[in-house]
Amino acid sequence: MMTGSSIEIDASAPSVWDVFVAVERWPEWTASVQRIVPLDGAGIEVGHRFEIKQPHLPKLTWEVTEVDPGVSWTWCQRSPGATTCASHEVVALGPERTLVRQRIHQRGPVGVVIGVLMRRLTKRYLALEARGLKARSEGSVVSSVQESKSTSEAMNR
Repeated sequence: MMTGSSIEIDASAPSVWDVFVAVERWPEWTASVQRIVPLDGAGIEVGHRFEIKQPHLPKLTWEVTEVDPGVSWTWCQRSPGATTCASHEVVALGPERTLVRQRIHQRGPVGVVIGVLMRRLTKRYLALEARGLKARSEGSVVSSVQESKSTSEAMNR
């Protein structure tokens, strides 16, 4: 099961990349993440693991499996019967315009079922992350986090 989202950002690809890969700071700009703790050192590098806590989900450990510096990275979370991989791609559209794509791919007999059951929440979290990344990269993070948290709270009612 594949779920994805994309957004165009009015900022250079290198500056968007720098915000996107500073994953420990995601809770500052998206309501979809409560906490990210690096287990093997900061930085998006193959083999590095991150403990991630999101609202309505258990704490999970994700491991970086692929990195193309400045362009993309993928991290995966494995559990019995399921593998979930999240890919993140930054594409320069011009000097100050960037396309960001995120994809969640859930595999395995349990993974596909979880993917179907969690599709709505997954789409919501991808949208919150995209909007937060856009706001942070374009320099308006304070209003974006407040908006993201308000939107998240409203959706949870």
